[in-house]
Amino acid sequence: MMLSIYGGNDLFGPVTKDNILESFPEWREVMSSYAPQEEAIEKLKAIDFAVEIEIILGTWCPDSKEHVSAYFKIIELAENPLIVSSYIGIPKEKEEREPYVQGKDIQRVPTFIVSLNDEEIGRIIEHPEKSVEEDLVDIIESKIY
Repeated sequence: MMLSIYGGNDLFGPVTKDNILESFPEWREVMSSYAPQEEAIEKLKAIDFAVEIEIILGTWCPDSKEHVSAYFKIIELAENPLIVSSYIGIPKEKEEREPYVQGKDIQRVPTFIVSLNDEEIGRIIEHPEKSVEEDLVDIIESKIY
């Protein structure tokens, strides 16, 4: 069972993009100012099969603010309904995270878990190697080509 609560100012459990942006308007500023790599956006637009991306984040975490806000912009620009996103907010205290991330081996946030057909194919953990959009394309392309 997943808990969905608002803890103090932070969001825990399943949340939506709208929940996050309403509770943390400064994330919207980061999202607006992010300029994604256009070639990667075009590749994400062209995906013609279902991809699930589960994002474990901390609304208290500066890396989550930076990279999840960027992801919001990427997904908005990609306009691909086959890329399905879900978000789980977790507490700052590691010993309190288990109810939210059972069995997912989450050490750092944000963690983007990319899956095809309910099978994990890759992760972006804390910081992307290139950019969020380029790393997503690399993970997805590595499994389909």
